[in-house]
Amino acid sequence: MITDPCRKCGGRGRVQSQKTLSVRVPAGVDTGDRIRLSGEGEPGENGGPPGDLYVQVMVREHEFFQRDGANLRCEVPISVTKAALGGEVEVPTLDGRVNLRIPAGTQSGKVFRVRGKGVKPVRGGPQGDLLCRVHVETPVNLTRKQKELLEEFGRTMDDTGDKHTPRTSSWLDKARKFFEDWKL
Repeated sequence: MITDPCRKCGGRGRVQSQKTLSVRVPAGVDTGDRIRLSGEGEPGENGGPPGDLYVQVMVREHEFFQRDGANLRCEVPISVTKAALGGEVEVPTLDGRVNLRIPAGTQSGKVFRVRGKGVKPVRGGPQGDLLCRVHVETPVNLTRKQKELLEEFGRTMDDTGDKHTPRTSSWLDKARKFFEDWKL
């Protein structure tokens, strides 16, 4: 029995206080990972050593990249002309920029893999990849000349049938078959 207890701790031998710590976060951590800080937890019972403090990691969403394990995903807008004729587009990565080669005839939604440009896992293993999904953008705010050129282009496409639009051709074939089967 303590006859003259301390006013701060009331005889328990412990005082509640706050402490600011710096935490070294290794590259590659993901949401849900925990970082252990030895000896920074609650003091032990009866004068025992302090426990460990565990810091739970929450990775904030990025405006450009989405994480998928060790891989990163991103959306890359490309023009109609670049999709049709091919070319290159510059894509940011975690360690700089790379040129992504777009082959002629690329369709919207096509995913390109850039090997080794993802995240290096904190627990070891191979570095992930960057998966770039392209989206073909329809031009807006066209000039009169651009509209005329597109109309001329459209007429040449109408004259050649569906051989230049593979998805439309297969979609039309499926629609025809559906209606033919439905007539039964």
